[in-house]
Amino acid sequence: MRSLWKEQAALTGNASSQVATESNCKVKCRSHYPSMNLNQLEAPEHTQSPSLEMLLRRLRATEAQQNDKFANILDVVGEFGTFQQRLVALTFIPNILLAFFMFADIFMFTAQKPYCNTSWILAVDPNLSEAQQLNLTLPREPNGSFQTCLRYLPVAWDLESIIQFGLNYTESCQDGWIYPETKKRSLVNEFDLVCGKDRDTEGVQTMFTAGLLIGSLIFGFVSDKLGRYPTILMSLLGLAIFGFGTAFVNSFHQYLFFRFAVSQALVCYAISSVCLATEWLMGQHRAHAIILEHCFFSVGILFLTGLAYSLPHWRLLFLVGGAPVFPLISYIWIVPESPRWLLMKGKLEEAKQVLCYAASVNKKIIPLSLLDKLQLPGKKVTKASVLDFYNNKHLRKVTLVMGCVWFTVGYSYFTLSLKLKNLGVDLHFTQVIPGIMEVPARLCCIFLLEQMGRKWSLIATLFQGSLMCLLVLIFPSVILTSGLAGPESADQLTRWPRCLATELKSMIIVMAVLGEFSLAASVSMFFIYTAELLPTVLRATGLGLVSLAWAGGAISSLAVSHQKLTLLPICLCCVSATLALFLCSLLPETQDQALPDNLEHWFLQTRNMAEDPFAKEVVSGDGTAEVMKNTILSSTMLKSDLDILSSASWQNASLHGRGKETDPQND
Repeated sequence: MRSLWKEQAALTGNASSQVATESNCKVKCRSHYPSMNLNQLEAPEHTQSPSLEMLLRRLRATEAQQNDKFANILDVVGEFGTFQQRLVALTFIPNILLAFFMFADIFMFTAQKPYCNTSWILAVDPNLSEAQQLNLTLPREPNGSFQTCLRYLPVAWDLESIIQFGLNYTESCQDGWIYPETKKRSLVNEFDLVCGKDRDTEGVQTMFTAGLLIGSLIFGFVSDKLGRYPTILMSLLGLAIFGFGTAFVNSFHQYLFFRFAVSQALVCYAISSVCLATEWLMGQHRAHAIILEHCFFSVGILFLTGLAYSLPHWRLLFLVGGAPVFPLISYIWIVPESPRWLLMKGKLEEAKQVLCYAASVNKKIIPLSLLDKLQLPGKKVTKASVLDFYNNKHLRKVTLVMGCVWFTVGYSYFTLSLKLKNLGVDLHFTQVIPGIMEVPARLCCIFLLEQMGRKWSLIATLFQGSLMCLLVLIFPSVILTSGLAGPESADQLTRWPRCLATELKSMIIVMAVLGEFSLAASVSMFFIYTAELLPTVLRATGLGLVSLAWAGGAISSLAVSHQKLTLLPICLCCVSATLALFLCSLLPETQDQALPDNLEHWFLQTRNMAEDPFAKEVVSGDGTAEVMKNTILSSTMLKSDLDILSSASWQNASLHGRGKETDPQND
């Protein structure tokens, strides 16, 4: 026992001497700073170097992280341990399904060649071939092709009389249509969406966009009220009922209703999953997780394209593509709630339980002293409502700016998609190539975020995407139409315009793909940046509000594309892009900053900056950049010295306490 006490005493002496040595060394090193500052004061310049700005930003980020008690607990739990890795992996499969259900309509309305159903003539002679049947019962166009919406009026003649005298009176199709040249079953030939009914196909896009609008408003609010976990389960339930269930609809109006409902489930999951990942992860891991989520969204587009190409029936497409939603029922037991949201709602004990469970999965232990520092929010936090987006200056600014950015992204993306469609590009090509390109586009965001931060990465990608959209609109589509339409003959075209049109078409396709490449990256940047700007109490509601602007941009693109004024799309693209880029530059940077939880976050941050004499001295002092750097370094070293001394004193006290307990003289 005595030998054990002597060893602990020796350890105590070594620890104290080591701390004393370190403190003496740092005091000696710090003693050189005043002379260095005096020498540097002779310089008359007052410029602030980029390295100084970076040092200031890092110092403020460190202070913000130290003041964020929840971030300190997540450090102990593990920034990206097994629990966080599993949480990120759980978001991959639903994102594949999101892309599948979102773009499934593209393959539901493939071009068809319909003819009126004239099976009445088979009662006269059932041995007629299909070609003979069409030749006897359908009128022809001036170019010799059969008309699609008219047929000859049925008569009670024999076959010889019909062949000899022919039929003259026509009527509209009364018994439906046939599609002899069609190999796949789509909604067009399932519900006969032809001859005037083809306008109903435009209602699908309208209903889907309306569902996105309503879902953004409703489920963003619901996510902030009920939590991330219930809304994610609600969205998965909606995908199972209205996504997979679309395969069993009996009418086109039922199909419209199911698409309206599934669009709300899509936006519900998109908002809730981003909020959950934002509130569980920290720093670069948060951005990487959201980027990977969106990469799997691009994988979902490829998954949809492959199924649509291989399956012959649209009902099979929904059955096979929607089947993976049923294993997601297991999310009831494995998806966690956001501890930040629980804390903001006053559910302190539940938040502690979730954090302790995450720590146990990561094989960590949270000290009780650190866990007890979590406190319930104030009354103002619990009373946060949608009206705060109007009353709070910061929320109003973020909502307006990000709404403008989201409008520009939606308008530009849909404009590029419509341009590719109007150029006659293959339907599968327009989905496969952008889907493949979007994966590296989103992965490039990781490099941009490390080099430029959130704000300037969003500005860079949005600028490139808007520029490509503008160039695509400026290029003369008239030349493309004249160069590629009609037969190749000397009286219509010369050889040179056709070659020029082909080159222009290839160039426009490349620019459109590059534009979608940049806009895909800007979408990931947008979600990361917006989620970090909004507080936890209203994060989902804010994401829902700014998502309204995306639908507005999509609707504007569809409306403007039908106008005869060619300058209107160009002007709208220039104005929206310029306004979005300028307003986005006014927002603060969020990289390496504490995640806001309540509405008082920016008020306290602004007040602390205004009352901080050190910040004022650094910003408005008469010293040079080197003096400022030395001042910052000195303050940083002083803080680290205090931390070392406090930790060493705690260790000495604990060692002495143990020594007294094991000292045989005290027995």
